Amino acid sequence: MKLTLDILKKIVGSVVGTKPNEMDCDECFERLDLFVDIKLQGKDSSEAMPLIQDHLNRCGACREEFEALLDCIRATSE
Repeated sequence: MKLTLDILKKIVGSVVGTKPNEMDCDECFERLDLFVDIKLQGKDSSEAMPLIQDHLNRCGACREEFEALLDCIRATSE
């Protein structure tokens, strides 16, 4: 893969946007079920667990896991 200016800008943006208390994918995945439960209860999950919401906003893979888990639980509870 060739390093283009666009790719470099994305990398720099990610580094600059990193927060000292940011969680990684493993931590996010460990708590994802609780985040989903809070959301399904109609509560503000992003307020209750802001670090997870921040991670989901930044990480497409974890966001896909979250959406799949949420869809699966909603489908089985109907």
